[in-house]
Amino acid sequence: MAKTSAFTNEFLDEIRQLLGERKQRLEIELGMFAKKNPHATDDYDAQYSEYGDKEDENAQEVAEFTTNKPLELTLEKELRDISKSMSRIDEGTYGICKYCDKPIDEKRLLARPTSGSCVDCKKALTNEI
Repeated sequence: MAKTSAFTNEFLDEIRQLLGERKQRLEIELGMFAKKNPHATDDYDAQYSEYGDKEDENAQEVAEFTTNKPLELTLEKELRDISKSMSRIDEGTYGICKYCDKPIDEKRLLARPTSGSCVDCKKALTNEI
């Protein structure tokens, strides 16, 4: 059974605000080149631009799409991480490492509010020890 968060309401409100602001920026960024999928939360589809039928215009369309698709996937992943973090705040489990059940340091959470693991566990997972 996971531990419950021991953070103050003020700290959690600050994190909630940071997450909300980042979510809003991500949605604006995604909206510049992708369309929101109405059937799935935090899912967007990169749009294929139409510049014309000439060979150089087609090449530009393909190049733009190939640039936007990985960016879309990266931004969507960050949106999902934000949603998970907000859910953990609501459930009262935010800031607890998903691997060792110990509290994650506040400084880490302020720097990366979507963190789900403590520094020690993250280092172990990425073989940085």
